[in-house]
Amino acid sequence: MCTSFSGINHYFCRKQNEEDEDMERILKIDSIDDYNRLYGIETRNPLVTVADIDRTSLPMADGEVSYNYGVYALFLKQTYCGDMTYGRMPYDYQEGTVTSFAPGQVVHMKYRPNVKPRVLGLLFHPDLVRGTSLGQEIKQYSFFSYSSREALHLSEQEKAIFKDCLDKIKIEIERPIDGHSRKLICRNIELLLDYCMRFYERQFITRHEANTDILEKFERELDAYFTGDTAMRNGLPTVKYFAERCFLSPNYFGDLIKKETGRTPQDYIQGRIIGLAKELLLGTTKTVNEISYQLGFQYSQHFNRYFKRSTNMTPMEYRKQENR
Repeated sequence: MCTSFSGINHYFCRKQNEEDEDMERILKIDSIDDYNRLYGIETRNPLVTVADIDRTSLPMADGEVSYNYGVYALFLKQTYCGDMTYGRMPYDYQEGTVTSFAPGQVVHMKYRPNVKPRVLGLLFHPDLVRGTSLGQEIKQYSFFSYSSREALHLSEQEKAIFKDCLDKIKIEIERPIDGHSRKLICRNIELLLDYCMRFYERQFITRHEANTDILEKFERELDAYFTGDTAMRNGLPTVKYFAERCFLSPNYFGDLIKKETGRTPQDYIQGRIIGLAKELLLGTTKTVNEISYQLGFQYSQHFNRYFKRSTNMTPMEYRKQENR
């Protein structure tokens, strides 16, 4: 079932919540024109738009709405107009923050009544960057997959740079399309994304204290995973498991750990598994099969290969050498 939204000529698809009779409004944004029509913006290029929501006359929605993105999007929030949730926790999404979304992500917004937004946004369709250098490198911009508590907070100088990049993209969008348009738009988008990478790296540094708390929680969760029977029940731990325990997305969690320690979470997990394996090999009489099962390996052969990759010895070779 579909209904119109705030008089805007667009439609929400509704889905039935299995546990609640209320219907959830979901707005699908599969194209640039979908977004432009929602806010009364003229579509000058079907694959990219720069949106200055402050300059639109359309009212914002009251209540709660979910947005299902089929395009890439970055938004600079200039006023507080509601609460945003992606994943399990709310975004740290106040004035002067940037959030970004990749195709396939769903974002929940709870709007404050009768409050108009002041938001600058860039949205571009994946087709815009296909076959370009940006398309080949788009996955390196891991912040598109960041989620809860992970918005980018900009200084005044950084806001000016962000806006300047959008202005350059907008100038190209408003020009008649020619043989240079796509290349120049993509290059300016790439420049903006590179700046966002720099700003995020700065934010990792300025949030060192909070990041240290997350690192300590990761250490505790890693210890707890092997203290009980979690490893035997669930198998080898994943980065996703620990990211969720810290209420972070895997990409943000991985980038944070790497920035704080110089090591990836995978390195941390592997180091802990090898350390525990060595302790069990030397400090107990358990068989290799028993040790591999305790550490979460389904097969002892997998454990043997895993151990040898790190030590250049099989578990039995290590035990014999150290017990001489």
